Amino acid sequence: MLDFVVIFSKGGIVLWNCNATGENVTPCINSLIRSVILEERSTESKYFEEDNLALQFKLDNELELVFAVVYQKIIKLTYVDNFLIELQQAFKDKFGDQLSSAQRFAVKYEFEREFRATLAAAENSAKQSSKAPKTMRSFNESLKSKKTVASLIENPNENKAKEQTKKQVNIMESPKPVVEEKGVSNADIIMENRKKLMGKMAGKKSPPENKNKGEKEKAGKKPRVWDLGGNSKDAVVLDRSKDQPEDVQYRNIQNDIVGTMHGSIRDLEVESDDEEETEDNEVMQYSRSDKKKSGLLSYFKGFVGGKTLSRADLQPALEKMRDHLISKNVASDIAYKLCDSVCTSLEGKSVGTFDSVATMVKEALSTSLVRILSPKRRVDIIRDALEAKRNNRPYTIIFCGVNGVGKSTNLAKICFWLIENDFNVLIAACDTFRAGAVEQLRTHTRHLNALHPAEKHGGRTMVQLYEKGYGKDAAGIAMEAIKFASDTRVDVVLVDTAGRMQDNEPLMRSLAKLIKVNDPDLVLFVGEALVGNEAVDQLVKFNQSLADYSSDENPHIIDGIVLTKFDTIDDKVGAAISMTYITGQPIVFVGTGQTYSDLKAINVNAVVHSLMK
Repeated sequence: MLDFVVIFSKGGIVLWNCNATGENVTPCINSLIRSVILEERSTESKYFEEDNLALQFKLDNELELVFAVVYQKIIKLTYVDNFLIELQQAFKDKFGDQLSSAQRFAVKYEFEREFRATLAAAENSAKQSSKAPKTMRSFNESLKSKKTVASLIENPNENKAKEQTKKQVNIMESPKPVVEEKGVSNADIIMENRKKLMGKMAGKKSPPENKNKGEKEKAGKKPRVWDLGGNSKDAVVLDRSKDQPEDVQYRNIQNDIVGTMHGSIRDLEVESDDEEETEDNEVMQYSRSDKKKSGLLSYFKGFVGGKTLSRADLQPALEKMRDHLISKNVASDIAYKLCDSVCTSLEGKSVGTFDSVATMVKEALSTSLVRILSPKRRVDIIRDALEAKRNNRPYTIIFCGVNGVGKSTNLAKICFWLIENDFNVLIAACDTFRAGAVEQLRTHTRHLNALHPAEKHGGRTMVQLYEKGYGKDAAGIAMEAIKFASDTRVDVVLVDTAGRMQDNEPLMRSLAKLIKVNDPDLVLFVGEALVGNEAVDQLVKFNQSLADYSSDENPHIIDGIVLTKFDTIDDKVGAAISMTYITGQPIVFVGTGQTYSDLKAINVNAVVHSLMK
């Protein structure tokens, strides 16, 4: 039974709906629009769940409409997919003219009768297909029950006779090409073949065929004659201590190909993938011998204009696009979902020329990437820290991540950025496991105070380090550091934690305890830009562990991402897409370089441009 059926535009304007139960399903529809449609996360399954409700939908890209049904998740309805297809067709058949007009949102759509007829047809079709299968035949009704014991006993002699008779019949009936020779008729050839067959049946060997006397026998391999045997020519050829004529010739060829080591080495020529090159080459006739164009737009060269795009038409291009995204360090499963999203947004749209196809694909992918990278909520540390300062409490940030990603280094960079904005900072050394972790933070504190001495800030010490050595409880040290900051009127507390692998359950429980006990304002996950699929696994398991190992009803999970080593990947910036797509949390900072000032905010348009190159 369907609880709710609705037809609305992608902008959220409801054209028609039917609420059979009166239940409030608005949160479910809003979640669909916010999490799936607006962020271009729709996949081929078209299935969405919210609380105890299940929602299935179908997109009409030609008219920018969404057809959705809501029903109880516990009920399995097999006819929903076919019903949505029929519902879409019935709605377009009745209101095709109104939907194409500019005033389509002002029209009152009366669709109750057609909806009931379509639903009844879908339910009846499902009932007929779900009828009980035919009962199995009993053993007495089968052919096997009519066989006797004597018929099941095998006779070897009888089987051999049957096989020989079968071979003879097959040979007699099989058509053979007849070769006409001078003086030999077809009847003579048939009689000769029968005589040979009878001879084989009687166990006699057929007379050997005469070999062609004109054939020359193959000559055998001639033995090598060595120097002691009187022939010194082979010894001269085998003497490799001197240059042979063919060696000189080969060396000359190699010199022509490689060139001598004089002058500069020529740069590698790389084909341009700009749109201008595509426009200049569009008049060339498409053939396999033509030079292949580089870039994503060249994957759509085989499309024919003036038709409606289908999933089969887009599939070859999507495979190329998927490989391109993976080569840019996007996680493989994320690349699959992105391609499905692009296919969903383009399926059913009509195109006129090749250029329009290329433009539509580029815009669809760019729009999807921009929506993914754009934060759902703004993380403004300066504003939040000022608000906490007005409330006479320190603003607390906890850094977490796996080993070696640069947590302590980027903590020092963020600390320098806060000092530049006139905040004094307390660093809590809660990495009590790694040898040298406290000394590293002590060195950073000394350098930062040298860059911003107390004399320049009215006698305030801008950076302090709170440490208790090694082997202590990290949650207790963080709690003491926050209390100390509150007593001494420190503006911001930065908590450094030990690196841990995402599969280490005891350490993940310890991190969840640290976050629960201290209740920070911001939890930042520090990840590398160098990893692709691994970044997704790290982020998912960190988020899941913070939720599973916390005793709070609403556990505090990751709020943002710090992406380090961003200057080492050139244009392979796919890790930013992978990490943002999973949690939906924004990338707050991007770490580059080796100085304290090498801290930047992510440029969404620049990242999308690098991925599209």
